[in-house]
Amino acid sequence: MTGYLTTHVLDTARGCPAQGLKIDLYKIEGEARTHLKTLITNDDGRTDEQILPADAFTVGTYELVFHAGAYLDACGIPEENPRFLDVIPLRFGMSEASHYHVPLLLSPFGYSTYRGS
Repeated sequence: MTGYLTTHVLDTARGCPAQGLKIDLYKIEGEARTHLKTLITNDDGRTDEQILPADAFTVGTYELVFHAGAYLDACGIPEENPRFLDVIPLRFGMSEASHYHVPLLLSPFGYSTYRGS
């Protein structure tokens, strides 16, 4: 089995998928943080392609960076200065060749994540 990485972002405050949210993927190796890819969520709050496809998958530590503040601004959520949630980094490990699904449940004042399926 070959591993790969996906996500799904849901706007729990508005009760809908988070469309148009920018996500950056980084590989973490020691103190080094290497940018691998930038994607934007589609109408369903998912990316049009796997974040890390099977042909690029390696075990290790990764970081997904969700640009929540820009998304909330685009949705017309009243601005704060500074916004409570702006950039949300999620650092996690992938230890085996498997499907890793890392969803984000987002609202202007909180978020949660988990290893999905």
